[in-house]
Amino acid sequence: MFGGAFDPPHWAHRALAETALKQLGLDRMHILPTGQAWHKTRVLIPAEHRVAMCERAFAGLPNVLVDQREIRRDGPSYTADTLAELAAEYPGAQLFLVLGADQLLAFKTWVRWQEVLQCATLAVANRGVNIGAEAVSDSQVEQDLSGVDIPFIRLDMPLHNLSATAVRAQVHGKSRRYPDLDVLVPEGVARYISEHHLYRHAT
Repeated sequence: MFGGAFDPPHWAHRALAETALKQLGLDRMHILPTGQAWHKTRVLIPAEHRVAMCERAFAGLPNVLVDQREIRRDGPSYTADTLAELAAEYPGAQLFLVLGADQLLAFKTWVRWQEVLQCATLAVANRGVNIGAEAVSDSQVEQDLSGVDIPFIRLDMPLHNLSATAVRAQVHGKSRRYPDLDVLVPEGVARYISEHHLYRHAT
């Protein structure tokens, strides 16, 4: 599974999905837009927009499913619950949780993180990819994960100096509109942002 705010999904998110599909040989990847995230402080745009953008951002990738269970869940949404559901749906399957390096470094702050490790193998990008709602900027260099004391697989993806925060800021600042927004996000996402006038106000 690959979960996140996706507010909006951008090229680094797609690159991470492509890398995970290829390197892990996944039969299926569930893309899970965040519901009521327990740790969020910023209000996300409505879920229907984030789902629609995910459908466009990951279009054309094999075996990818945009899964809405977390946004439909009442109350706070926890990764441990989602993984337990997926384990029941795919009995006997090896499950992977795709993360950015920034998330791995904060992993032990997650609610019931031990249960997450029992359900899935962590597959971690060699850098932060702003999967979380509050990341400010993505690093263009690999993060040092040598001190991490939990097991994980490293995903070797291309480096992207890109963040959802930066995308929102550029739209709000009117420095980018479709079609030139597609250097930051896939074309379908750029078109959707422009057509629905998203991120015009500061968040």
